[in-house]
Amino acid sequence: MSFLDRLLDLHRKHRWLSHAAFWLGYLLVAVSASKYRDGRQGTYGFEFTSDALYMLAEMIAAYGLAYGVVPLFFFRKRYVLAVIALLANCYLACVTGRIFIVKICEPLACVKPKSFETYGEILTDLPKLLYVYLFDMLAAAAIFTFVKVAKDQSETQKRAVELEKQKAEAELKLLKAQLHPHFLFNTLNNIYSLSLSNSPVTSGSIAHLSEMLDYILYQCNGKYVPVSGEITLLKNYISLEKLRYDERLRVNFKIDQQHDILIAPLILLSIVENAFKHGAGNDTGSPVIDIELFAEVDRFTFKVANTYYSKPEIEHSERIGLPNLTKQLDLIYPVRHTLRIAQNENTFVVELYIDLT
Repeated sequence: MSFLDRLLDLHRKHRWLSHAAFWLGYLLVAVSASKYRDGRQGTYGFEFTSDALYMLAEMIAAYGLAYGVVPLFFFRKRYVLAVIALLANCYLACVTGRIFIVKICEPLACVKPKSFETYGEILTDLPKLLYVYLFDMLAAAAIFTFVKVAKDQSETQKRAVELEKQKAEAELKLLKAQLHPHFLFNTLNNIYSLSLSNSPVTSGSIAHLSEMLDYILYQCNGKYVPVSGEITLLKNYISLEKLRYDERLRVNFKIDQQHDILIAPLILLSIVENAFKHGAGNDTGSPVIDIELFAEVDRFTFKVANTYYSKPEIEHSERIGLPNLTKQLDLIYPVRHTLRIAQNENTFVVELYIDLT
């Protein structure tokens, strides 16, 4: 958490305390400036009292501008009303400041009140209110409003990022929920085919499926998982799929794992499953599936190439696996991945590169 985030979090938890700290700091600066200007003529007690009273008037201008004029009129593009409200707010603050000076601060400083300084004269002496008080009020209000607007924008941006993150996580969960039944449907069909022929490997295939489901349902619920777990999942899946075929299917699985890096779960399974379904499943000849996996500390490469008997019409939009995979990669690795899909005369190739830096 950054320093700004800590300040915003502290402000949310202790809103009144943060306001008090802001005005206390403002008051200390004002007292220091007044004491420097007046020198020995004013004591610290007098400077503190007079500046505190004057600050009350500045607070009227600040809160009126930050919580009234700006959000109610300016942000809603009611500019005429915003100007009227700003003038009224500044007039009230200037009059309040002048009253505090004349009726409280000057008597404390033993300054004899002027005969014409009645409440009526204070309210109507516009030149003095304009040239003596207005700019002080506007300066304090502008500083306070700038801090508030900057804080609000930061919180709004943070909420937008959090909502976008929640949306992406919800969509990712939906995509995973779509993948699970899709994979389960295909695998159960395979086991069903084995059971019809009373194959002796049926029980073994069920054990493989049980181990895979345990991993999918309970071990890969996080955003990232160790690549070693994904490798084990692929080996179980390949063993399960090879039960459907005789020796005519050849699967080459090359692994170069330099580090047990963390990657998004199940994305590799989608690619391999696609190779079996649209490669070996449609190839009546001697299908070949080549799988290469390279796991380096800062880069991950996964390549699957499968042969097919005749050139199929590849319509990605009608499949679940590859479009699902593309969406997951865009959510998890938005600018750090490359997915290449190529179709040659009798080979279909999917290559995935992930930048882990």
